[in-house]
Amino acid sequence: MILVVGDVVDDIGVRPLGPVNPASDTVSEIRMSAGGSAANVAAWLGSLGADVRFVGRCGADAVDRHTAALAAHRVDARIVGDPDLPTATIVLTLDAAADRTMYVDRAANTTLTAADVPADAWEGVTWLHLTGYSFFDAGVRPVVMGLVAEAARRDAGVSIDPSSLGFLEAAGRDDALAWLTGADLVFPNADEQAFLRLEGDALVLTRGADGATFRGLTAAAIETDVVDTTGAGDAFCAGFLSAWTTTPDSDAALRAGVEAAARCVATRGARPA
Repeated sequence: MILVVGDVVDDIGVRPLGPVNPASDTVSEIRMSAGGSAANVAAWLGSLGADVRFVGRCGADAVDRHTAALAAHRVDARIVGDPDLPTATIVLTLDAAADRTMYVDRAANTTLTAADVPADAWEGVTWLHLTGYSFFDAGVRPVVMGLVAEAARRDAGVSIDPSSLGFLEAAGRDDALAWLTGADLVFPNADEQAFLRLEGDALVLTRGADGATFRGLTAAAIETDVVDTTGAGDAFCAGFLSAWTTTPDSDAALRAGVEAAARCVATRGARPA
């Protein structure tokens, strides 16, 4: 069982259908879908056949909706409703290359507590996956650091996706590296790696259209029609972990990662179709 803890979000994707008209109207395709880096990883893991449990927090009025969205991908979702804050929201604008710029309101994600991850959430868990967004938040950071320690106590593997270059730069390299201590696998993209300058066998480097590398091996990206890059890194993490936690074969895990990422970028949204 893989335990994923972290953000669950309402994504609002905006794709202009013509030239953007500043300070005026632009005809666009706008869609709301379930998102959040950690929840996306869980959804992809479930769709790939992995046993996966997700723990997160959203607005009280959205618990059933987000639980059902993850259950549709065979995820055991344990989502807690916040009585005061709404569900986190991200507005994503897509450019002509299908790349995205994100405007983030973390809302209920900022109130995750240790009580939201009770002992029974660890039942059968052999691997823990976390994302950097939980570490960037000063209130949530002690919770996830405690989860890393608990995983070590239980002899469970740990992976962390650093998640955001902007937030890493704001935190500073020394603090960011300290948060990654104890991870068996770290999944930075090329920009994040340029900042972190990680070394060693834990590094799984994703490079977008240039594929991914791990322990001296490289897997080329799979050519596909790119519609939306949102969630590609999450899908890669899930593909890699679905293979690695079954049989730790570097080549097979890389190939599973790039295959999942290719599926992701070929459709709108960050979750499996």
